[in-house]
Order: sequence, then structure tokens, then C-alpha cells
Amino acid sequence: MTLAATGGDVISAAVTGVFLLIALACLVFFISTLVSILRSPLTVGMKLIWIIFAFIAPFIGSLCWFVIGSKDARRRPGVV
Repeated sequence: MTLAATGGDVISAAVTGVFLLIALACLVFFISTLVSILRSPLTVGMKLIWIIFAFIAPFIGSLCWFVIGSKDARRRPGVV
């Protein structure tokens, strides 16, 4: 019985590690989006809409929040 890894095992482990890092990065991005939305000066209704959008489309919703939503929230606090 040998314990040496084959080339396929090493590649498989590397790909798995990369996917796990990407998944972790997406999770951190999503959580930071939720925190940013909750700390924004928007009304409760607008926060709820952004949070629902972030849950429906986690990566795209988070990206849209940081590109569009957070800038709009700083420009017009408390406006629906």
C-alpha cells in the first residue's frame, strides 16, 4: 500500500481548495453587504428591498448594492 498521491489527486485537491476559497470570499462579500445595508441611512422599506434582492441573487445583489445602492444611500439618506 502506497501513500503517494497521483497527479489527478493533487489537481483535484487544488481545484477543491480554489473552489472553497471562492465560496468563502463570496460568503464574506455577502455578509459585508448585509452589514452595509443595515448600517446605511436608508428607510426600513428600502433596506428590506435591498436585503431581499441580496438574498435572491447573492453575488449580483451584493455587487449591485456596492456599485449603485450604497452611493445612492449616501447621496439621499432616508429617501424612499
